[in-house]
Amino acid sequence: MAAPGPAAVSGAAGPGRGGPERPLTRLLPQGAGGRAVRVGTRRSQLARIQTDSVVEMLRELYPDLHYEIVAMSTTGDKILDTALSKIGEKSLFTKELENALERNEVDLVVHSLKDLPTSLPPGFTIGAICKRENPHDAVVFHPKNSGKMLSLLPEKSVIGTSSLRRAAQLKKKFPQLEFRDIRGNLNTRLKKLDEKEDFSAIILAAAGLKRMGWENRIGQILSPEDCLYAVGQGALAVEVRAKDQEILNMVSALHDGETVLCCIAERAFMKHLEGGCSVPVAVSSMLKDGQLYLTGAVYSLDGSDSLKETMQTSVNYPQQNEDGPNDDVQHVGITAKTVPCQAQQAAENLGAELASLLLSKGAKHILSVARQLNDAC
Repeated sequence: MAAPGPAAVSGAAGPGRGGPERPLTRLLPQGAGGRAVRVGTRRSQLARIQTDSVVEMLRELYPDLHYEIVAMSTTGDKILDTALSKIGEKSLFTKELENALERNEVDLVVHSLKDLPTSLPPGFTIGAICKRENPHDAVVFHPKNSGKMLSLLPEKSVIGTSSLRRAAQLKKKFPQLEFRDIRGNLNTRLKKLDEKEDFSAIILAAAGLKRMGWENRIGQILSPEDCLYAVGQGALAVEVRAKDQEILNMVSALHDGETVLCCIAERAFMKHLEGGCSVPVAVSSMLKDGQLYLTGAVYSLDGSDSLKETMQTSVNYPQQNEDGPNDDVQHVGITAKTVPCQAQQAAENLGAELASLLLSKGAKHILSVARQLNDAC
């Protein structure tokens, strides 16, 4: 079940979005040159594009500051011959960036939110979640299959995906197709698709394709009825040191209230299930008229066994604008000063309650078997 279109969250404005401006005394350039705000990112083209977009938003809000982008490779970028679900590292695309943040080599880091574990290392927080791009999955077809849909591909056609979540759902929906792992960044995967005959199509996040300017390669968008998406998919997160109030205040201007609440609910669902990339967990969320809707599901590796439920809750709370000891409370790793605290708590409770409902119906067994089978393969 998917709820209808989005609505704004009451009181979710921040600096640059109708909320109060916060002075940045430490970071404002003093004299000639000043010091730069150092922004950490992965080296991939998509990561750089995403980071550039965040820096541009910051530059519009704080034009007097200087910005320096620091790019680095992560474990996930270096291990390209093994499926992500088998590497067994929770912070595949974030660890090196967080190490730099801890060593004070960068001031903030831009991530794809879906790469960030639901529990962050001590001392870190997600200080901003930007407005979400299309969170759904997209099908990119081999040129010879241009104009087709998954349902029209010949039997035994091979579909490439690096995601257990996508494979589990699509195996159930399209049992006549075969699914095979494909690794690499977006450029690499598209090259593997176009220059070889190994795959009839590959499944990628629509958001990444759009940010790369490759919307014309999207042959089919998968609806939630076909394939629920990953927790946090399509959203960009800015991770900072939790005690760095100047930077935290600065990046909080980038929070999008609707995206924050949807992603808090999704991350709470994942955390309560103890899920991750090694098991098929999927979601869909929507905000409409002050009601937050969350659909969550778990699957066996082949999609034959699954549980799926939808719940909703009210998040229509005003912004309190009160300073105090709860000002920097985190919800599943997110600090959102510009979003009503009661709304954040309601979103977190929604995710936990939906997970509890699925666990009461046998989700733990499904996920346990999926994890064991994945480890054994």
